[in-house]
Amino acid sequence: MPAPDPLSRRRFLREVLATLPDRRRGKNTSYPMADFGLSAFAVFFTQSPSFLAHQKAMQQSRGHNNAQSFFLLQEIPSDNQIRQMLDPVPPQALYPVYDRIYDTLRAAGILQTFRGVHDSTLIALDGTWYHASQKIHCPGCSHLEHKSGEITYYHSAVTPVLVAPGQPEVIALRPEFITPQDGHTKQDCELAAAKRWLEHNATRYHSGPLTLLGDDLYAHQPFCRRTLLHDCHFLFVCKPDSHQTLYDWVNLLRPGPDLGTVKLRLKAGSQWHTYTYRWANQVPLAEGQDALKVNWCEVTVTDPDGKVLYLNAWITDWPITEHNVAALATSGRARWKIENENNNTLKTKGYHLEHNFGHGQQHLSSLLAAMNILAFLFHTVLGFTDEHYRLIRATLPTRKTFFQDLRALTRYLYFPSWEGLLRFMMRGLEIGPYTKPT
Repeated sequence: MPAPDPLSRRRFLREVLATLPDRRRGKNTSYPMADFGLSAFAVFFTQSPSFLAHQKAMQQSRGHNNAQSFFLLQEIPSDNQIRQMLDPVPPQALYPVYDRIYDTLRAAGILQTFRGVHDSTLIALDGTWYHASQKIHCPGCSHLEHKSGEITYYHSAVTPVLVAPGQPEVIALRPEFITPQDGHTKQDCELAAAKRWLEHNATRYHSGPLTLLGDDLYAHQPFCRRTLLHDCHFLFVCKPDSHQTLYDWVNLLRPGPDLGTVKLRLKAGSQWHTYTYRWANQVPLAEGQDALKVNWCEVTVTDPDGKVLYLNAWITDWPITEHNVAALATSGRARWKIENENNNTLKTKGYHLEHNFGHGQQHLSSLLAAMNILAFLFHTVLGFTDEHYRLIRATLPTRKTFFQDLRALTRYLYFPSWEGLLRFMMRGLEIGPYTKPT
């Protein structure tokens, strides 16, 4: 099947952004709403806070610029204009773009590689902060009161991603923002946001069995029940300190008939590591006669000297046997990718998710965060669908080098298209079919 056309995704992004709510009245509409949205997106996609300034300078000196050719921008507004016009726009306005990308990847068969235990789709859930300040805040902020009397205002979101064992990439899905909810007196929280995400999106991502992954916070009886209600499976980290009742039951079970054990030896480099699995089915997650019965498994990895290298445990609704316990643990361990390959990448690998690009008084902070995640998703998709992009990224030593080159080239040179930039880079790196000028 042909790879999805990157330009068609940019055109669709412009079409969506053109429908953003416009609070202007009268004749003061020299910039279309799409230009405000695309301008902000361009900064995140290029990881260049100065990208717009450089393109304005190029337009003045040469009569054209890369913001037009790459992002279909008609005009480049100022930073203050962008912030003012985007503040009233909720992040949900971008969800059609997330959906379009997901549907395109599914149609191309790419999502078939994002499978785990029992060939189920694995979606990892996790919350992350993307703004914190003791001075800057808005009505949409959450707050944390310290013993000193100081208050930290912050924004956070649940950032679901598709993951799979052995798959280094993750696919970002619609985020769910943690904000004060109408009609609620208590602060919003990660679990409440995850429940909303489940309510709004469980059906959307059902293409066969669906297993949700999460840390110990999600191993909570009401959330597990909610997961089952939406016809999803769960595989959540379960720690002894926060689940005493469950572990009291597990510790009373007899090894053999009630508490299964199996050991496997797997080679890691030059060493053989021992994987010891334990599991039990139908143990209560909490106290009480109406307690949810769950299935529990644990893996302990040791080196040849018996030193523990890894220890973790999960609860799940999947029945556990000696035949699937290893696959369950492997799928459970894939959860870390949402922290390392998604949240950590967004915060430390050039996207600067926690930087205050603009806070506003309505939705600006969350909208810009959604655009930042979307920019990361666009680059992920290019890695799957664009052979030239993939070759360049594989040839350059690091992600940082790629974006340094991207910033430098787009500052000094004009390219009539994104594909023209990639061809130029391939010729310079002497890779692929563009090693010689044509």
